[in-house]
Amino acid sequence: MDPIGDELLEVVVAELGYRERPGQHTKFGEWYSTAVVRDPQYRTAPWCDMFIAWAAEKADVADYVGRFAWTPSHARWFETNGAWSAEPEPGALVFFDWSGGDDIKGVDHVGIVERVDGGTIHTIEANVDRVWLKRKVRDQEKVVGYGLPRKVKENLARSAVEGEAAPAGRPVEVRPAPAADTTALTLSDAGGALPVLLEPAPLTVLACLVLGWTFLVARWRPRPAPGGRHRRSGRRRAGAEHRQDLID
Repeated sequence: MDPIGDELLEVVVAELGYRERPGQHTKFGEWYSTAVVRDPQYRTAPWCDMFIAWAAEKADVADYVGRFAWTPSHARWFETNGAWSAEPEPGALVFFDWSGGDDIKGVDHVGIVERVDGGTIHTIEANVDRVWLKRKVRDQEKVVGYGLPRKVKENLARSAVEGEAAPAGRPVEVRPAPAADTTALTLSDAGGALPVLLEPAPLTVLACLVLGWTFLVARWRPRPAPGGRHRRSGRRRAGAEHRQDLID
């Protein structure tokens, strides 16, 4: 096993048996809501990925594992960093889609591969059976893919040597806390966060919105009356002249 996976699993194994408190509160959500995003909603959010972020931080490998709460975004980060794989290995993050899809956008749960036995993977997963942190034995029917922290590290090191723009290192979740998983309520071991919010808009879109707003403000700005005099001031002056005529 690579050193990153070994260090991550050492922290993860020590937490086996953890159970969430009433109201879906966990120490991992509490940590994430203060140390990563400063948003209290995360205290009771689905915690399968926040647990991995917490463990990665404790093992000092967060640069290669990530600090996410939203599983599709986490999987996409591995893909973007050239560390996405169809093959399992110990220490890899495994991303599931309970509906059996193979698209990252459908990911709704994540765990850590402890060992591989033929076509079966032995994992450690948080928010299992809605409340537990425990070991699971799974086939790969519902697996979308695997994120490889060791590959993230390799690509970062290669980029540094070659002087290229390095892949994103330590990601930080910035969107509001995701809503509770509702599509997996009938599953005994569903536990991932669902994509309920859009990705941040590209800068080009924001620039277009600003320019459009500026154009509308300029278009609808009240125009001055001919001669630089507002019509209302003209009417007041005419009334004053009329009264003066009556006095005279």
